[in-house]
Formats: sequence, structure tokens, C-alpha cells
Amino acid sequence: MATRQLLAELVADFARQGGAAVQVESVGGVDAAKRVRAGEAFDLVVLASDVIDKLVAEGHLLAGSRVDLVRSEVAIAVQAGASKPAVDSEAALKAAVLAAPSISYSTGPSGTALLQLFERWGITEQLQGRLVQAPAGVPVGSLVARGEVALGFQQLSELIHLSGIEILGLMPAPVQVVTVFSGGVGAKAADPAAAREALRFMGSDATAEAKQRQGMAPAHRITPP
Repeated sequence: MATRQLLAELVADFARQGGAAVQVESVGGVDAAKRVRAGEAFDLVVLASDVIDKLVAEGHLLAGSRVDLVRSEVAIAVQAGASKPAVDSEAALKAAVLAAPSISYSTGPSGTALLQLFERWGITEQLQGRLVQAPAGVPVGSLVARGEVALGFQQLSELIHLSGIEILGLMPAPVQVVTVFSGGVGAKAADPAAAREALRFMGSDATAEAKQRQGMAPAHRITPP
């Protein structure tokens, strides 16, 4: 879901430049990986890079087809009009988390990394009963907007288009959670060459502005198909 808006923009640009028409279906990353593993045919799959690697190793995606597309960082949000705690340093963020009556995180890799951070801080036990995992495919920001949770952590790209919330900022650099999203060509792709061409475009320098506009950054490493 973090790449939903970006992919819609990129495939439209690709088609305008003479590329094949690409239909994008956005679902939660956990569900997407399950569908690929269940044998559903896709031309392209975009997921966190480590999941793409696993799907390649399992034979669901073509070997050597991985292309790193974007780096995505996690931001913190509160309900619009709520008090805004400082989150500009690791100490301030930890204090904000400890003071929050409820905290929400995603089912994706960023959520896993956030829980690992709480473990490293040694506060997991203190947060018992206050941690709310958003259901797969449900934006953390929507729970924040409805007032169901006080503090929400999710990738910036998933927060910037939501109303009813205020973004406090990105997680501070020492503890920032960065996810690299990559694409791969499906083992059952009807036209692997066209799929590779689409991925090549999505990973190219020509898409940098769109990625920044959607709250992401170009990936540092591009693995050519």
C-alpha cells in the first residue's frame, strides 16, 4: 500500500512514453506475497526488497529480475488538533511513545522494525495493552484520524494524502526505519520482456521527481534486469 499512489503515477507516465499499459492492484504486502505464493499469475510484483528476494529464491519471480525502486521512511502522526509531542530526537520520540495512551503500527516491514526498536529500548512490557496493529490494507493514519489511536507510525507515503491527521515528522535519523521497495517479474508473466521494460522505467532517474512528490526517495542501488 505504501507504493500505491506512486505506482499509479509511474504506470501512467510509462504509458504516455509509449510503454505497455499496466494495471495496478494495490493490497497489503502480506496479502500480496500470499497471493503470489498461492500461484496467482502477475506480470510484476512490487514489495519490500527482502520479500522480493524470497519470492525469487522460491521460484515465484524470475531470477535476476529484481529492480530496486524507492526508499521509504516512516513518519509519526497524531489526530488533527491533538497536542503535538516532540519527536525530533531519539530521546524525545521515546518519551512521546511512553506518554501515548495508544500507538498504532502496520503489518508490513516498518511495523516489525518498530516493534524491534521498542524491544531495544526495553519498553515493550510497558507498552502492553497500548499497541494496536492496523489490519492488513488499512492505513494506520485512518485509525489516527478517527481518534482510535493517539500516535501512529507508518511510511510517509501512506500518511501524506490522508485528511484528519497531522504529521509530526519523520522518525529521527538514529532510529529511522527505511524500507527499500523493489519490483520483480512474475514467473508466470505473459510478456516478461514488457514487464522488465516497465520495471526498468520505474527504477530510472526519470522517475525521481515523482518519487519525491509521493514522500519517497529513489533507491540507492538499481539492479538492472
